[in-house]
Amino acid sequence: MTNINNRSTGFVRGGLAALALAVAGAGFWLTPAISAEDAVKIPPPAIDEKAAPGSEKAIFAGGCFWGVQGVFQHVKGVSKAVSGYTGGAKDDAVYETVGTGRTGHAESVEITYDPSKVTYGQLLQVYFSVAHNPTQLNYQGPDSGTQYRSTIFAENDAQKKIAQSYIAQLDKAKVFSEPIVTTLETGKTFYPAENYHQDFLTLNPTYPYIVYNDLPKVANLKTLFPSLYSEKPVLVLSASN
Repeated sequence: MTNINNRSTGFVRGGLAALALAVAGAGFWLTPAISAEDAVKIPPPAIDEKAAPGSEKAIFAGGCFWGVQGVFQHVKGVSKAVSGYTGGAKDDAVYETVGTGRTGHAESVEITYDPSKVTYGQLLQVYFSVAHNPTQLNYQGPDSGTQYRSTIFAENDAQKKIAQSYIAQLDKAKVFSEPIVTTLETGKTFYPAENYHQDFLTLNPTYPYIVYNDLPKVANLKTLFPSLYSEKPVLVLSASN
């Protein structure tokens, strides 16, 4: 596997608790557990797109893409969730380069979904509630740098309007202890990450970083959004690969 040392700080900060949880193995994610971040129960967006059959895309950045991808792969109505890079140039869309924090890219996930089954607003609700902490500026848990920023890459004006409205709604309701720092960026191209990053959560359920930081997010999705939760994730790669 290609070098992923910039995740190592998470292992250190997780300490013995993370290593102990790792022993629980693949069955760990089935029940809530100690985690780096707690989920926050939030209201649905007051403004949303109209539910209609078809295929649309959404791009969210919220820290390490392993966990964000893993969460949305378990959302009903999502047909694909791909880890990648958004915000910078094509030539810089390489893991080691993005890791310098100087490319403009953020680790992100491109989600393909059917709005008749799950709307953009519902995806945002999952994004803000369980996929990451939107009050952390240029970091998420153990990972720091602009490449881990909280950003919504709106595909069009409608998505931008829904996201802006929802952020204002959540801030006004004070559902988080700190203001939301999530930014909105438009006109950015998504570039898929290397294959070894795809489906990382599903393929590495005992990896300490995944155990401590990400598996609890999937458990929280199941608990807080049972009607949206799908037991079987939609994977980018075959497990045999």
